[in-house]
Amino acid sequence: MSDSPAAQPKLKYKRIILKLSGEVLRGTKGSEAIDPSILEKVCAQVKEIHVLGVQICLVIGGGNIFRGLAGSKHGVDRTTGDYMGMLATVINGLALMDCLENMGVTTRVQSAIPMNQVAEPFILRRAMRHLEKSRVVIFVAGTGNPYFSTDTTAALRASEMQADVIMKATKVDGIYDKDPAKNPDAVKYDEITFIDALRQRLKVMDSTAFSLCLDNNVPILVFNLKAPHAIRRAVFGEKIGTLVRS
Repeated sequence: MSDSPAAQPKLKYKRIILKLSGEVLRGTKGSEAIDPSILEKVCAQVKEIHVLGVQICLVIGGGNIFRGLAGSKHGVDRTTGDYMGMLATVINGLALMDCLENMGVTTRVQSAIPMNQVAEPFILRRAMRHLEKSRVVIFVAGTGNPYFSTDTTAALRASEMQADVIMKATKVDGIYDKDPAKNPDAVKYDEITFIDALRQRLKVMDSTAFSLCLDNNVPILVFNLKAPHAIRRAVFGEKIGTLVRS
């Protein structure tokens, strides 16, 4: 009998866009916009797949600090509020970068809004080169334009970077036919097509982001980030969350 170790399972996804909401980083008590222990757990999961050779791009939201749409409901001009939200994503991106670097993962932050003192400008060829050199790339400041969400940023960057999948890490374990918090009989989908998701009006992403993914055939995996080794299981193609595809 051979004493050689079992072969490593084959990666299903080799280049990913990991979409994180800003709320993922918030403390459970809501007192801290960025909870250090949660930040460390998220980065540990990113490192876990980085050492496997997965090329990782992160898109981070800013809702734990400021959300433009919510601000507009309290008298903040929508355009101004959206720019404030974009700046919030920069803060989160720098926090992720610092934590990853402390774990030994070389990381670059690229911003859609020029701010050379704190981040590189988004340049597609440079971002590609970072991935080739095994660096994690964090995209911040959204698309650089108001009225576009970080979901849309993820869809746009996934198309530009030719990513295999968008992994949308959330606090729920997938997509249901109705709200599972309000309906105990809600049914979870393991897989669903873009067309069926549209037909059933399932809120996978906002309409602009969803259309980009549909047009460019970019699959979306929605899963619960808090599940043990969730990202690692996802890149190996284990049954986790819900996969939306053509």
